[in-house]
Amino acid sequence: MTRLSADEVRHVAELVKLELTEEEIELFAGQLSAVLDYAAQIQEVDTSQVSPTATVLPLRSVMRDDEVEPSLPVDRALVNAPDQEDGYFKVHAVLEGSQ
Repeated sequence: MTRLSADEVRHVAELVKLELTEEEIELFAGQLSAVLDYAAQIQEVDTSQVSPTATVLPLRSVMRDDEVEPSLPVDRALVNAPDQEDGYFKVHAVLEGSQ
């Protein structure tokens, strides 16, 4: 097992702007070393026969199919509109220079 030094843990902590106590540095040195050893083990696995993939899960659409349905009638769409004109919502202009 490759063990990270306290100085290496302090350096990583400084990079991520963490203030650690000496006890935390010692604890994290062991934990981070174990993570790095595990990553090294994974690197040893022969993946030459494994095709690159973006996901290991089967892809499926969670969206329903579009179905043509009648639209909401204009009078119902505008029933709560504070202002309307000729079957449209009427709003104040939001363009520069508009009044």
